[in-house]
Amino acid sequence: MEIELRRGTAEDLARIAEIQAGAPEASQWDVREYLQYDLTVAVCDGTVAGFALARRVAEDESEVLNLAVDPLFRRRGIGRRLILEIIRGCPGSLWLEVRESNLTARKLYKSLNFRETGRRAAYYSHYNEGAIVMNRLS
Repeated sequence: MEIELRRGTAEDLARIAEIQAGAPEASQWDVREYLQYDLTVAVCDGTVAGFALARRVAEDESEVLNLAVDPLFRRRGIGRRLILEIIRGCPGSLWLEVRESNLTARKLYKSLNFRETGRRAAYYSHYNEGAIVMNRLS
C-alpha cells in the first residue's frame, strides 16, 4: 500500500469530518476551521485515510492539534507518517496533548522521541478525561 502525503484542501473536509467522527479518541472540532492551520492528509489507494493538523505558535515552537486515521486504515504506519511529516515541517519544539486513555497514541509518540512533560486534569471536558502533555525537541 502506497501512502501519499499532501496538504489538505477544502475538497477533503467532508472526508476528514467522517474520519474524525469515526475516531472518538481524536478531538472533535469543526473541520471548516482546519484550513487556517497546517493540514496534512494521507491518501491511500485514492482515499483520504487520515489527517494531521498542526500550527506554529512561535518561530521555534509548534503544536500538533489533531491526528486521526480511519479505523479501516489503522496499523499501517499512516499515523507515524503524518507525525513524521509534521516533525519535518516544524523544526524546534513540538508539543501535543493526548488522552490519558489513548495508550496506542502515547506509545507512537514515545517511539518518535516525545516525552511526557505534564498532565491536564479534565482537559477533554466532554469526556471528563485528562490529557498527557508531550514535547519533542528537534
